[in-house]
Amino acid sequence: MKQRLRHPALRAWCVLIAIVATAALAQVDDSAEKYADAGQRALAAGQYTEAQSNFEQLAKLHPEVAEVHATLAVIDFKLRLYEEAIHEIRTAQKLKPGLPRLDSLLGMSLSELGRFNDALPGLEKGFRQSDDPEIKRMCGLQLMRAYTGLQRDDEAVKVALELNRLYANDAEVLYYTSKVYGNYAFLTVRKLAQDAPNSVWRHLAAAEAFESQGSYNDAIGEYRAVLATDPGRVGIHYKIGRTLLAESHQTGAQANADEAMKEFQQELELDPGNGNAAYEIAEMYRRAGNLDQADQFFERALRNYPDFEEAHLGLAASLMAQQKPEQALPHLKAAIALNKNDEVSWYRLAEVDRALGNKSDQQAALAEFRKLHQEAVDQNANKLPTSDSDVTKQELAPDAKE
Repeated sequence: MKQRLRHPALRAWCVLIAIVATAALAQVDDSAEKYADAGQRALAAGQYTEAQSNFEQLAKLHPEVAEVHATLAVIDFKLRLYEEAIHEIRTAQKLKPGLPRLDSLLGMSLSELGRFNDALPGLEKGFRQSDDPEIKRMCGLQLMRAYTGLQRDDEAVKVALELNRLYANDAEVLYYTSKVYGNYAFLTVRKLAQDAPNSVWRHLAAAEAFESQGSYNDAIGEYRAVLATDPGRVGIHYKIGRTLLAESHQTGAQANADEAMKEFQQELELDPGNGNAAYEIAEMYRRAGNLDQADQFFERALRNYPDFEEAHLGLAASLMAQQKPEQALPHLKAAIALNKNDEVSWYRLAEVDRALGNKSDQQAALAEFRKLHQEAVDQNANKLPTSDSDVTKQELAPDAKE
């Protein structure tokens, strides 16, 4: 973790220490007041080079004032002069051992220089004991960096989990903790490959990695290696089917879709209660216009999983295609009860209400659809990529009216 971390709280703390330093100097030498005032103003404006110059003059005039050295330490840290910051911190600590937060700042400075073993005591103290949320946060971020640098990855993950709990909506925390989790996952999979290269679990990990990268042929090869070792393992034919579907959507190859259907059917032979496999078969039949068969498999999925939102939506679409809006209505209501933020549900509900002559209900459903659809359009430009769903998602028809 070599990226620079932000330290927004240090400026406020630096100004506070500078005020204390000014008060201390006022009792010692009035001639230092101009440097102290100028330094404070520069700090408040974020002009650290100018502030540094003024406080260096103060340190020459009054090297015995700990707060001056503490202020210089924070300024040096903000200017990324970490060796100088460490020197000033240790000078301040000798002059006044009880000056607050210097242990944390020392730990952060040492961490920035990659001196992780030396940094740990200050970082651990700041993260575990500080009652200042921002100091705790900064120490936690640096502590993850130090543990990772020392290859103490288990401890880095523990800190990441605690940071996520304390700062659940902090974008910087989320970014750096995600890197820790990703690194830990990589190391774990690498150890799996080293310790059990021919195991089912290694092939599964490789298959899922290839699939996430869009290397579908490689993924299928690894999934088939799993079946070669354990032919009766449930879930693998389903995964192969999903991978084949993803490849067919990318290439348009009907042969892949046909092969996917066979894999889903094989999955149901091994595991008759697999609702996802039943759903995928149903959806493929629906899209091919084989509606009676689609209904049978949607209903099979719902028998085992009555809260299967996509199956309710798929069955409703199939029933509507057969001019059966009365039968479709309860499935759409069930889907909306499970997830009121799916625009597909509301659009299909509007179609059903129109077919049933429920004009006011139709208008209400269309209004909700338009709202959700516009939100989706507005967010699309800033939307981060997400992993594929476990099942094929229901989608709006190409001719859906907005």
